[in-house]
Amino acid sequence: MRQSLARELSNLIERGRDRQLRLAVTGLSRAGKTAFLTSLVYQLRHAGLEARLDLLPAAREGRLLGAQRVAQQDLGVPRFPFDEAMLALDDSPPRWPEPTRGISELRLHIRYRPQRGGLLGGLGRDSATLTLDLFDYPGEWLLDLPLLDHDYLSWSTGQQTSLSPERRTLASGWLDAVADLDPAAAADEGELARIAQHYAEALRAAREAGFADLQPGRFLLPGDLDGAPVLQFFPLPGLDVDDRQRLETLPEDSVYHTLARRFAYYQQHIVRPFYQEHFRRFDRQIVLVDVLGALNAGPERFEDLSRALATLMQSFDYGKRSLISRLFSPRIDRLAIAATKADHVTPEQHVNLVSLLEALLGEPLKDLRFADIPVKAFSLASIRATRAHEVEHQGKHAPALRGTTQDGEETLVFPGEVPVRLPRSDFWTRQGFAFHAFRPLSREARGDGLPHIRMDAALDWLIGDKLT
Repeated sequence: MRQSLARELSNLIERGRDRQLRLAVTGLSRAGKTAFLTSLVYQLRHAGLEARLDLLPAAREGRLLGAQRVAQQDLGVPRFPFDEAMLALDDSPPRWPEPTRGISELRLHIRYRPQRGGLLGGLGRDSATLTLDLFDYPGEWLLDLPLLDHDYLSWSTGQQTSLSPERRTLASGWLDAVADLDPAAAADEGELARIAQHYAEALRAAREAGFADLQPGRFLLPGDLDGAPVLQFFPLPGLDVDDRQRLETLPEDSVYHTLARRFAYYQQHIVRPFYQEHFRRFDRQIVLVDVLGALNAGPERFEDLSRALATLMQSFDYGKRSLISRLFSPRIDRLAIAATKADHVTPEQHVNLVSLLEALLGEPLKDLRFADIPVKAFSLASIRATRAHEVEHQGKHAPALRGTTQDGEETLVFPGEVPVRLPRSDFWTRQGFAFHAFRPLSREARGDGLPHIRMDAALDWLIGDKLT
């Protein structure tokens, strides 16, 4: 208890001096959170050496002195596996780092020289330190936050409407298992556990097929909750919100009330503490989006990603803050959204990629901008895996990419054009877009640094104002 109070007091002092920043790196599965965090730490650690950070003024002006990893204060949370990620990238052949499976965090001390005209520079400070706390969360867990706005009946009916034809096919085992379940019957623990397992398998199959709007997230990454009754619930098909009065009169040991109690327990003991203990403490946030993967997967998955992102964005507490609110009621005051894997399309398509990302997040962005919350969209590649080339065909020059596929084959490709706005039906019928998955560049091919696309621009937006 004494250590906890000391830690909170230390954080309070640093936040009061505006020398501590909490950055959340969020996004859905396969969006590239692990690669982003690995690159971020590497670029800051190697600032002024082999890191190329021309779009970050503190680095361009020679004021960024570097960064060191230091012990995090919350000893109950795993440390982000930076060393393991670098070992994977340096392997022969190189591998993408293993995605994190739970919460992880990392603390950096960033040393820099203040600007001469800045506040710290005016106080005669030769150097200053910014403490940057980085938080990484499983994308699957993020989609649980909207559950706090539902009760079991409203969630159950909502899940029915989200089942597209392909999702129904993937969930056929669960739909068969739950078809004859009577909400009014006495609950059988073994039967509920068996049907819940079918439901979890349906969610995992949907994730593998490229779908993103999947709830509950802990069914996909249960961790130490695996096998616990709190994860043994599922939506009941055929219910309607107009049935509420009848359902409420059912016996307490009925299937309906048993599932409703488990849903409520999941809300109060799993989702709400996660939100209160972590998300409400963030200062800045970047949301990573695999737009290209959704384009590659087709219209159902693209629309599914759009729904998932809109739901996710409603869950965060955004707003400008005074010093008082920064100390006692932190809120996210700056947001970045980034389309990842920009190195998987040719450079002239990057502008289109940003436009498509903004269209994909159209409604949430309108709300944020109306509230005057600083938000910026990027296309980036945290760790560049391809090189841009130009090929000549029938006397014409065309852009292309050269890289190594996951199977080890050297290839030269043109993935296609990224649409500027949300695709219409003719885009999918033309099948004009297909990008390949590439393995990372070898250590010899990438040279001394860790090549990227616009990581420096993202860093400038997220922390650049703190390095003045």
